[in-house]
Formats: sequence, C-alpha cells, structure tokens
Amino acid sequence: MTTKTKKINSKKSQLQTTYEPKKVEDKIYKTWEKSGYFNPDKLPDKKSRKKSYFIPMPPPNATGILHLGHSLMLAIQDAQVRFHRMRGEKTLWIPGTDHASIATQNVVEKLLLKKGVTKEDLGRVNFLKEVDKFVKDSKNTIKTQIKKMGSSCDWSRERYTLDAGMTEAVQTIFVNMYNDGLIYKGWRMVNWCPRCVSTLADDEVDHKEIEGNLYYIKYPIKDGGFLIVATTRPETMLGDTALVVNPKDKKYLDFIGKISQVPLTQREIPVLSDSYVEMEFGTGVLKVTPGHDPNDFALGKKHKLDVIDIFDDMGKISDKASEYHNFAKYKGLDRFEARKKIIDDLKKEGSLVKIEPHKHNVGHCYRCKTIIEPKISEQWFVSVNKKIRGGKSLKQKAILAVKDKKIEIIPEKFNKTYFNWMNNLHDWCISRQIWFGHRLPVYYCGDCENTMVQIKRPKQCAKCKSKKIKQDTSTLDTWFSSGLWTFSTLGWPKKTKDLKEFHPASLMETGYDIIFFWVARMIIMSEYALKTIPFKKVYLHGLVLDKKGIKMSKSIGNVINPLKMSEKYGADATRLSLIIGNSPGNNLKLSEEKIASFRNFSNKIWNISRYIILNKKDKKPASKKLTLPDKWILKKLENLTKDVTQHYEKIELSLAGEKLREFIWGDLADWYLEISKTQEKDVLNQVLKQVLILSHPLLPFLTEYIWETAEFKKGPKKLLMVEPWPAITKASKNKPAQVEKEFEMLKSIITSIRNVRAEYKIEPKQKISAVIYSKEEKILTSVKPAIEFLSGLSHVTIKKTGEKPENSSEIILKKASIYIPMGDLTNKEKEVERIQKELKNAKDYKLVIQKKLENENFIKRAPENIVKEEQKKLKEQNMLIKKLEEKLKL
Repeated sequence: MTTKTKKINSKKSQLQTTYEPKKVEDKIYKTWEKSGYFNPDKLPDKKSRKKSYFIPMPPPNATGILHLGHSLMLAIQDAQVRFHRMRGEKTLWIPGTDHASIATQNVVEKLLLKKGVTKEDLGRVNFLKEVDKFVKDSKNTIKTQIKKMGSSCDWSRERYTLDAGMTEAVQTIFVNMYNDGLIYKGWRMVNWCPRCVSTLADDEVDHKEIEGNLYYIKYPIKDGGFLIVATTRPETMLGDTALVVNPKDKKYLDFIGKISQVPLTQREIPVLSDSYVEMEFGTGVLKVTPGHDPNDFALGKKHKLDVIDIFDDMGKISDKASEYHNFAKYKGLDRFEARKKIIDDLKKEGSLVKIEPHKHNVGHCYRCKTIIEPKISEQWFVSVNKKIRGGKSLKQKAILAVKDKKIEIIPEKFNKTYFNWMNNLHDWCISRQIWFGHRLPVYYCGDCENTMVQIKRPKQCAKCKSKKIKQDTSTLDTWFSSGLWTFSTLGWPKKTKDLKEFHPASLMETGYDIIFFWVARMIIMSEYALKTIPFKKVYLHGLVLDKKGIKMSKSIGNVINPLKMSEKYGADATRLSLIIGNSPGNNLKLSEEKIASFRNFSNKIWNISRYIILNKKDKKPASKKLTLPDKWILKKLENLTKDVTQHYEKIELSLAGEKLREFIWGDLADWYLEISKTQEKDVLNQVLKQVLILSHPLLPFLTEYIWETAEFKKGPKKLLMVEPWPAITKASKNKPAQVEKEFEMLKSIITSIRNVRAEYKIEPKQKISAVIYSKEEKILTSVKPAIEFLSGLSHVTIKKTGEKPENSSEIILKKASIYIPMGDLTNKEKEVERIQKELKNAKDYKLVIQKKLENENFIKRAPENIVKEEQKKLKEQNMLIKKLEEKLKL
C-alpha cells in the first residue's frame, strides 16, 4: 500500500457518515480558548489590524440559566464578532454578568425561606454572604452556558457589575454627578413595592389591565346634603384631603367652597374646583389622596393640600397615621384587607351607594409582580432636566445623540419610541431599599446630621469633627451601574488603553423590551462621563415566541430550553434556527421542528464536505482550463461572497443565512457537486474552502471542525476563526451573463430529460440514449459527460442539426431540441399529452410577458435593456409555441 493510499484511508476513518456535534463542540471550544484569539491583543497579524470593533455583551442576570432570548443575543453578537475578526479588525467582545440586585435578592430570600430562615434572621452582613455564595455558583453556570453556544468572547476581560473596578466606577460617577448638582435627595412620589420593600423606577413598573370595581361612596357635606365619589381604591379615602369638581360642571357649582367629611373618620376636607377633573368619569367628583396617587400629588401641590401617608413600607395601615388621623381601627391591616373591612363598614354606615365592575390598568413590580403602591418617600434622584455643560440637560443630550444620527437605532421605527419616552422622562429615582447592590457612597454625621458624599468612608465629620459616621443604608438601582457598562468594562475612570482604543462601542445588541431600562440610560451616562456616545449602532431584537406566536411560559409548558436543544441538535443548528427568519425589532416564532431542520442542513454541509475531502486526491489529472460548470460555480461563489459580506456588514444575518443555504443546498449540492463527479475537482476544493469561511460566523463549530479535518491550513494560524475574509474578485474573463445563460441551458436539458424519464416511469438504473441538436454544439459537447451522468444516459449524440430519430420523444427548448428514442417505451397518446402540456405552459408564460409589455408604466419606467430583454423573451416564446404546434400536427 502506498503512502498516499494510507493517508486517504486514515482520513476516511476519521470522517463519520453523520456529523455528531456532541462529540466535537466542547473540544473545538477548548481549542479556540487555548489559541488566545478571543483576546484582540493575541490575534495573529495584530499590528496590521488598525480598525477596532467592540461589542459589550449585555450581561445576563446572576440568577440562573440562559433562556432563548439570551441565546438569540449571543448568536447575533457572535456572528458579528467572528465576521469582523476575520475581516482583519481588532475585535473585542467583553462578557459579564449583572448582579441584578432586586431579582437576585428575591431568589436568595426564597431559597432561605425554604429552610425557614429570613434575611432579617441573618442580618445584612450574613445575608450578603449567602448572596455572594449563590452568585458565585450562578456566574459559573452562566459562563459554561455562554461557552456552549460557541460565544467567542474575551474571558480574560470578563466583568461583573459588582466587582471592584465596577464599584469604583459607580462611586466615582455618583460623587461627580452629586457635585455637579445632578444627583439630589428629596421627597417625591415614588413607585413602592411592598414585597421588595423598595422603590422602583417608572420603567420598572409593568402596567396590566385587571378586573376591578368602581365603588360609589357618599361624602356628607357639613351644611347638609352629600357628594358621591366613584373610586377604585376605597381604602385610600383614609388619606383624602379634598374633594374636587370641574368648575364647568353645573351640577356641583353650589358645592364649591363647602366642607365635606371623610366617611368613617368624620375628618373635614374642603370641596375645591379644578379643570383637571373629568366630568364624564364616574360621578364627576374626584377624591384627592396626595399621599398615594401621582396625579393627586400634583393636584395637592397646586392647591397646597396636606399629604397623608397611610401605609407603612410593607403596605399596611401605619400605626402613626392611624392614631393621628382617626382611623385606629384599621391599623396593621394589609391594604387589601383594609379595603374589605372599609367596604363592610361603609355598608353598615349607609355610605356605600353601589359597586360596579371596572377594568383598569394597575402597576405591578416588574420582578415579583406585586401591585405597586404610589407613595411619598425621601429618595435619591438623578436630575434629567437640569442644564449642565453646553447649556443642555442630560435628557436633551441623549435625545440629540439619536436625533443628530450619532447613534443609529436598528430598526429605525424605534426612534419614535425612544423620542416619546425621552421627552416624557422625569427625574430618575436611583435609590433602592434593599441590601444587595452598590451601597450609596453617602455618609451622615450622627451628631450634626451633616451629609458627606465621597468614595472613601470619612474618618470624621467634615463639619463638626464627630466620629459618629453612618453610611446610607440604601443601594443603587441596578440600571445605574449597568448604565456605565460600555466604558466601565474598559477600565473607566482610569484612562486605559482599552478605553482609548475601543470606546465608543461599535454595536450594542439587545432586546427591544429594554430600550428604556438600559439603552437610554447608557446614552445618558456616557454623555455625562465621557462627553460622547456609548455606541455607534443599537440593534434591537424581538422576543422569541412558540410556533403559535405565544409567549413562552413555564405555566403553559411551551418553553424551549436552548441548552437542551444544543445538546440534541447541536449549537449551530440552535443558533441558525434563531437567526434565519428573524429580523430586527420583530418577534420570532420558534419550534423544535425548526431547530431539527437546521440540524439536517448541518448534516447536508457535512455530507458535501465529507465527499469533497475523501475525493480530494482523485486520479484525474489537474487541468488549468476551467470548464463551463467551473466558471458558473465560481461566478455564483463570487456573487455569494459579495451578497453575504454586505449582509454581515448591515447585520442582515437572516438574509446571509438564506443566501448560504440556497447556494449550498441548490447550486453546490444539487448541481456542481454532481457534475464534479465527471471532471477534475480542484475548483470543488476551492469552493468548499470559501463556503466554510462565509458560513463560519453562523455555524462556527461545524465549519471549524470541517476546516480542521480537511487540513486546509497548517501551522499556528491554522484555525478557521482567524482565516482572512475572502476578497471579492472576478471569477473569469467570460462575460458573467453569458456563463449564466450557458449553464442554465445545461440545467434545462438535464431537467427536461429527467422529467421525461419520470413521466414514462423509467427506472433510475435503466440507461437510455438521447440526441441533441443545437447551435451551441461546442458548449454542450464540452459538458457531455455531465449531461450523460446527471440524465442517466448511456450515450448522448450532440450535433448542430439533424433528422428526428424514429419513435422518439421530442423536447423543444429555446436553444436545443432533444430526442429520446423510446423503443417499446413510447406511447403516442402520452407523448401528445406531454407536448400539449408544454404548449400550455409556453402560452401561459407568453401571456405574462405580453401583459408586462402592454403596461405603459413598465415601458416608461423600466430601463431600456430590461424592456429589450422582455421583447426578446416574447420572440423566443413565439418560436417555441410554433415548434410545439408543428409537432402536434405530425
């Protein structure tokens, strides 16, 4: 046995008949990691990589496992990172996790409750130790899952929003903004979650429509009579400080200025007028509770009304308020228990007129789903409207960043959503009353109550020198720290090399559902800290739904676990199922069947590659002359390279995937691969190599494995992940259109012969002969082996003209007449039927062309060459119809 034969047989033993991703994916990822190429500083030819490309990975919460939304995010970002790395750019993708204060604390509290322990039992210090243990395990789990998806991120730069560097960044910007007057402490109406015992920002409140009631309650007037108020929250009447009617409402003009009494409490409140009141809603009389409704708070401020806070932080009637405001009987009751008790008491007193069903929107905590309580509280805020450098506010700077096209939002339709939200943005409440998170760098003197805002804990009071120093117990909103993500991950506040080289980020890719939570805040924080945008582009993906378009939910049982799908079908198939059919800003329907179909596509690529690799050293002598199929496939490959490159550049990944699938499954597998069995295969190897490069951003594991197996490259730079992206070059000197037409003629001949075989039910194994008359004799003769092999012919005769063979089936094409001697297989009636079918198709197509040419708009607007092409098609179709009609006469 020769050395050459041994090598081929050795390769055959390595190439399984089917691709098994489970056996290779982990090994491939370890190879990538070992190479160091995820780190832009260790890339080959790094000195020639002048342009940088940076994506900061949106950090998953440190609370557990990745879901399909994360997988979609990773698939899109990894595709972009791999593409730009292969384009010769210095590419950085920083991974990390978010401490997700409220979410993480909730998870740990629930885990402790299962053991019968509360956070109060442990105390703050010991509770935070439990959280740290949980986060450490969870972070490792998430890291493993991100790797399973093939993410080529730089783990040497991995960050955590609560690590030391991030803490320094958070404290620095807080102190700077405080000193600039942009962070302040004040009493405001906030969204309060009694379950989390903390404030929530406006965009952390989910508004849901619920089935409620309108309660009609009599409020007695001191001088006699009464007013009826309709309310959805009768329990808040304990905090009422006025009744208000519209001054244009004639029904109530006589009541304005009088004194009413709050039912059950006999507390006196004035009857006022204000055009704010909607006369059509309820009875047209509004009860004003400034302590528990944002609109009532604004109305109370306008009319200088008292503010009564009737609830404590747990959502119960407070002891202090109940004793002071004459409703002690309700103290300690949960707000919903108090509602039931108050309704019963109103009925007994005769003050409840009626109850009507009423649907209305109610705010819920976005984390624990508890109904939020609007509440007056002293909190810390970021002023978004205060003018700063250049005479513009943070809000104005963030609006201009998008308006002036410094930042491109993809898709553009979300610009309107962004502007609407930003224009209505109020001061941002950044303090949270939870234990886990960034502690406010705010300190108070225990003696003189002086407030000190600084990074390091003061040793003594700056004002009275007292050493009784206490730190504010509140923590910062999670979005405050993650709002710094694009630059804090690069080392800010230090002036690092990374910060200079990579900021602003090239792309921020995230879900459209957090454009307000995160994207807007990153723009605000970057504009303040660095006086520049955080990123150049924002790509917003949609939600991943089930195949019926329903949101995935554990309770419904329609959740698809991406990690299980990757285990079953491979990470590449899972990634591709999330990318193909997806477009920015739109939701994606996904099913296991779709994922399985892309496993089949992966297997198709594997089988194509396997054939090419096993036949790489065939016995046919190499020829420098390109055949028609060679020229055709190289032109197709040139077009594919151009199209796919443009799609990657524009982040049109679905279109890139579709183009690749169309080429691989259609042009390559169905045609060129089969034709290559009749000719020398050097071009086939070239095509496979380039297809692997073009497919790598979408199918990294499979392509890298095939690349390694095929041994396309050896040495330290052998990995496909750093193979240079192909340049777009001309395939041959032949006119592309001419090559396309010639190959289409070849395809039509083969397809026509196959159709005749099918119609006459000729077995695939049974060889038949054919005669072809065509002016393109020379071209067709050059591909004679391909015609014979793909058409199942024992022999084909090709001439310019000739007589029709006896007892043969005739096929009339534009540039060729094909005769298949049928012998005993022919059937006169069936042959007539077949020709009639061809004639009908020809006439139908002629009608389509005629209608187009009769359309004045088409003639006026279409380029002259396109019109001429249609006229040429019509002429050819007429000739074909004439030939077919003549055949029927015979």
